[in-house]
Amino acid sequence: MLVSKYDYPNLKRIQTPKGRQYVGEDNNPVPSVTTVLSDTGDKTALMEWRKRVGDAEATRISTEAAGLGTKVHTALEKYILGEEWDNFGTNIVSQMAKTMSTSMIENGFTKINEIYGVEVGLIAQGLYAGTSDAIGVYEGTESIIDFKTARKMKKREWIDDYFLQGCAYALAHNEMFGSNIKKVSILMVDRENQFSDFVIEGEEFEKYCELWSNRLADFYAK
Repeated sequence: MLVSKYDYPNLKRIQTPKGRQYVGEDNNPVPSVTTVLSDTGDKTALMEWRKRVGDAEATRISTEAAGLGTKVHTALEKYILGEEWDNFGTNIVSQMAKTMSTSMIENGFTKINEIYGVEVGLIAQGLYAGTSDAIGVYEGTESIIDFKTARKMKKREWIDDYFLQGCAYALAHNEMFGSNIKKVSILMVDRENQFSDFVIEGEEFEKYCELWSNRLADFYAK
């Protein structure tokens, strides 16, 4: 599955009062894609949810979800690299991560033809940077590939920011390597081990690229 095609750089990641930033070869720090999206997004639904469940419960749920997501991402990265990936702990979260990782591999990875790199640092000089979960060929076409976990499977209309994130990575990759990636593949597994993939390409990809450019402009306008 792993094919060496591009020479991906090592980007330095730093945490600042302005959020996560990356430093490339020009030593010019730029914001992360997730920082741009967070600073320009509508937080109304998130604030209403925190108010509804309470700050303490919201923090507990968010922390648990982040820990679970990290375990799954780590397992998938090890699987791709040919390393031992299924050595999980015995606690509930670890076992949940194991079954979710297995579902992702059995259902999603069968559609991946090649992978060029995992945890790939990408930068659009002077504008933004980020780390893509994977880059490769998904169902026959070069694609940004992102792995997502969810408490319950999300609807397509809820994940605009995932598509925007993928488009940002694709544009940066095309700028860096002269590639022509015009596809984003979001692979998602929920806590009931249900798998879904959400793919944008063609005109839909172009639409989200334009939306990403608008969000980036809004970020710098601040």
